[in-house]
Amino acid sequence: MHEPHHAASFCRRTRREFMWQAGGAFTSVALADLLVRDGFLQRQALAFDGATPLPAGPLASKAPLTAGRAKSVIFLFMYGGPSHVDTFDYKPELYKYDGQTIQVKTKGRGGDRNEGRIVGPKWNFKQHGECGAWVSDLFPHLATCVDDMAFIKSMYAESPIHGSAMLMMNSGKLLGGAPCMGSWVNYGLGTVNQNLPGFVVMLDSTGGPISGAKNWSSGYMPAVYQGCVLRGQGDPILDLATPADRTQRVQRAVLDELKDWNTRHALLRSGNPDLESRIEGYELAYRMQATAPEAVELAQETKDTQELYGIDDPRTEEFGRKCLLARRLVERGVRFVQLYAGGSHNDDNWDAHDDLKKNHDYHAGRTDKPIAGLLKDLKRRGLLDETLVIWGGEFGRQPTAEYAMGTGRDHNSFGFTMWMAGGGIKGGVTVGQTDELGSIGVGERFHVKHLHATVLDRLGVDPNALTYFYGGLDQKLVGVEGADPIKQLLA
Repeated sequence: MHEPHHAASFCRRTRREFMWQAGGAFTSVALADLLVRDGFLQRQALAFDGATPLPAGPLASKAPLTAGRAKSVIFLFMYGGPSHVDTFDYKPELYKYDGQTIQVKTKGRGGDRNEGRIVGPKWNFKQHGECGAWVSDLFPHLATCVDDMAFIKSMYAESPIHGSAMLMMNSGKLLGGAPCMGSWVNYGLGTVNQNLPGFVVMLDSTGGPISGAKNWSSGYMPAVYQGCVLRGQGDPILDLATPADRTQRVQRAVLDELKDWNTRHALLRSGNPDLESRIEGYELAYRMQATAPEAVELAQETKDTQELYGIDDPRTEEFGRKCLLARRLVERGVRFVQLYAGGSHNDDNWDAHDDLKKNHDYHAGRTDKPIAGLLKDLKRRGLLDETLVIWGGEFGRQPTAEYAMGTGRDHNSFGFTMWMAGGGIKGGVTVGQTDELGSIGVGERFHVKHLHATVLDRLGVDPNALTYFYGGLDQKLVGVEGADPIKQLLA
C-alpha cells in the first residue's frame, strides 16, 4: 500500500493560501512553478516507478490517520427511498389508525400538509435475534443478521426531493460539484491495490439514479478519485480489452509516448491536476486489463457461495451477483464499493407513490437474500470486522397516503432509518427514534453528516481534520462546520 501524503508544514500551507487569495495575472507564472515544485514532480516520479500516484493537488490537506477498524466500505444504496415504517421502524399506532385521516404535519414532494390519511403497514413485524430488533416480514433473511446490525432510526436531511437528497447522502451537499464519500475515502487513505480502482460503482440494470454521475463524482478533487462504474455481467468495463490487432508491447509503447507528452505539457505549461489524473487513468486502465477480469470471475466461487447470495434464483440473481462482486472487490483492496438497488423510473426503484405493497414486495424480494448472504459471507471469511456495510436510501417515507386513493407514501426526510454493520460498528444496537407515527425524528437526531463522520472515523480518519482547500475554504465531507461520529455505534 502506498501511504497517503499528509498535510504540509504550516509555512507551505500559508504560502498556498496566499497564492490562492492573491490571484491575478502577476501570480500565474509563480503559481505554475509552485505547482511543479510542490509535489507534482515527486508524484509523477512515483507513477513512473509503478507506484500509486497521489494527485491530491497542492491545495490539499489530509488528516493524520489512526488505526481504523474498517479497511473498506460497501454502501448498499436503496434508491428511491424505502419506507422505514414498513421495514425496520415498527409503529403499532399505524395499524390502529389505518385508513383514518388525522392531524399530522408532513413535508414531501407534494409540499407541506397538516393532515393526511394513515396507511397502515402491509406486513407484520416480529422481534429477532438476541437484541430483539423489530423487522417486518419483508426481510426474512436480513432478520437473521440483526445481531450484527446497528440501526439508526432518527436520520434526517434537508431535502425531500430525490436529486438533492441523493447528492446530500453521497457528498454531504445539496448541490452537485462536491466530491462523494468514496472520493473522500480514497483521498484520505490512498489505495491498497494499484491495479484496481479505489472507488467502484455498480448500477441497477434498469438504469442509473437521478443526477447520474454527480453521485459518484470527485467534484473539485482530481478525477482520479471519481467512482469507476463496473458492470455486473459481461466485460466489467467496456473497451478495456487490448484490441486484437495490437500487441501488448505496442500498447505499452503508445502509453509511454502519451505519458511523455502529457507530462511535458503538465510540467511546462499547466500544472493541471486533471491532466495528472488522465495520465494515471491510462496507466490504471492498462493494469486493469490483467486484474479486472479475474476480480469479477464468479465461476471461481463455490456453488454453495453462489446460492448463499441467491444467484441460483432469477429473482435475486442480479443483485446477488453485485453483492458477491462487492465482496471479491474488497477482498482485493478496493476501498469503497457502492451498489444501487433501483433504476431510473419509479416502477424500477423504491419510490412507492402508488402501490406500496407491490413496490416493496418486489424490491425487498430481490435484495433481502443477497444482502444477508453478503453479511454472512463476510463474517465467515473474517472480513466483516474490516468491512463497513451501510444500507439505506436518500430518505424514508411518510405515514400517510400521498393520494386520495391508493397506499403509496410521499417522501420523508425528517426521520428515517439506515443501518450499518461490521467495520468497528456495534452489532445489535439501535440509536434514535421517530414519533409514534414515524413522521419525524424525536429526541437525539442524526444528520447525514453524522453518518459520514462515522464512516470516516471507523476507517481511522478524523472527519473534522480531513480537508481539501477549495473556494477559499478547508472543505470537508462533513461540512466546514464539522460533525462528530455517532458514538453509540462505535465498537
